Amino acid sequence: MSDDLWIFAYGSLMWNPGFTPVESVLGCAHGYQRGFFMRSVHYRGTEGLPGLVLALDVCDGAHCEGMALRVAAGERDAVLSYLRERELISYAYYEHICQLVLADGREVAAVTYVVARDHSQYAGALSLAEQAVIIARASGSAGPNRDYLNSTAASLRGFAIEAEELFALQAHVEALCRTQN
Repeated sequence: MSDDLWIFAYGSLMWNPGFTPVESVLGCAHGYQRGFFMRSVHYRGTEGLPGLVLALDVCDGAHCEGMALRVAAGERDAVLSYLRERELISYAYYEHICQLVLADGREVAAVTYVVARDHSQYAGALSLAEQAVIIARASGSAGPNRDYLNSTAASLRGFAIEAEELFALQAHVEALCRTQN
């Protein structure tokens, strides 16, 4: 099992990993926070009308709960290649190894993708209201930005992961979409 690869999923990888993990377990990364810190110009927005996607950002004292996905040793290279193509499309993320504490008490090192604060797509200073306006209107090659938000919120709720700010953002986006129709 030492050649197995762990992936930390905190956003779309929870509900659309693109590979079949041999094990999925709740995990927590300390020193990181999840938020809509990245402008999406590919999957959930365009260059002309960027959307927002979740990113993991370094933050002292914070923690982020998500899913630890174990990849079998024989699939390691293929999964890493796939994830790098998917997640590093514009290098707004960087690949990082973080330590996770799993729900069953194990500690593992996991590959994850952390936002690059010096990248032009970094959007860490947006208010909840600003995020909601962007998410309500943006759409990209993978579909409407609000679908991404809704799928992630459903996944977090399904795993009983607390994410009150994300849930508040979802309610704000739903209200905006109702008034726009």
